[in-house]
Amino acid sequence: MAATSQNDAHLLIVDDDERIRTLLQQFLSRHGFWTTAARDADHARRLLAGLDFDLIVLDVMMPGDDGITFTRQLRETNSTPILLLTAKGESTDRIAGLEAGADDYLPKPFEPKELLLRINAILRRVPQQDDALQKPKFLHLGGIRYDIERGEMWQGDDLIRLTATEVALMRIFSGRPGQPVSRAKLVEDLGRDKGQAQERAVDVQITRLRRKIEADPKQPRYLQTVRGAGYMLAPD
Repeated sequence: MAATSQNDAHLLIVDDDERIRTLLQQFLSRHGFWTTAARDADHARRLLAGLDFDLIVLDVMMPGDDGITFTRQLRETNSTPILLLTAKGESTDRIAGLEAGADDYLPKPFEPKELLLRINAILRRVPQQDDALQKPKFLHLGGIRYDIERGEMWQGDDLIRLTATEVALMRIFSGRPGQPVSRAKLVEDLGRDKGQAQERAVDVQITRLRRKIEADPKQPRYLQTVRGAGYMLAPD
């Protein structure tokens, strides 16, 4: 039986190589996804202006704006999950992509099945309403209010944009406020492979999330580091 997609999601594939675009569309369509393809960042912008997508599969090496630059620009106004396709062995690109706001990365060349697993893992990070039924509705982090049920963060009347990974991290932490969560456990709960590289990727995501929560991210009050134990959310 073929693997199934998450809720028949609509994916945007952005790659300047027509052969790769076609192969990815054919493969993902066979596994239940709706797919639309763009040849570069400008083409993707035009599509994003008129369509909503559940996830963007984005190649790093493209003419014009590269994938990392495009990710950084998207994150100014758009929180759609992004999976970067990076050159094998280019760890600097992978870290830069995560810092720019990508949710995960996959080095080329890759097995199609691994791409499918990564996509479904990202889509599963969106919080389900049933997960929040037994929790308080809000957590307060100074002037920031986190709506657990909706997975939304507010500062006054302003919505703070969170990536899918940041939403998933807040869901994990809000389920156990005041309790440290190890980096290995965060990697597991995010649906990623075990290993130091993924733990480093989690550190990058924590740093980005702190910038949205903390008055002084270098001296965190609410998303604390617990030496030898991991990270802990300490709401008011």
